[in-house]
Amino acid sequence: MQAIEFQTTISNGIIEVPKQYRHQLSKYAKIIVLMEEIPQKTGIVTQLLQHPLKPQHFRPLTREEIYER
Repeated sequence: MQAIEFQTTISNGIIEVPKQYRHQLSKYAKIIVLMEEIPQKTGIVTQLLQHPLKPQHFRPLTREEIYER
């Protein structure tokens, strides 16, 4: 199996093979598509889970403070 590599724009789901490679094509080809990742918009909860805030002077409440009313 021979491999060629090129970059192209996909238009309406069609991948156009550059002219310089068309003569090398046979009836069958195995195609692997590598795409650049598009950053996804994330909500504030996801952002905080990935990058939690670290307060400087944090002190957890004691059991008494939690149930104090």
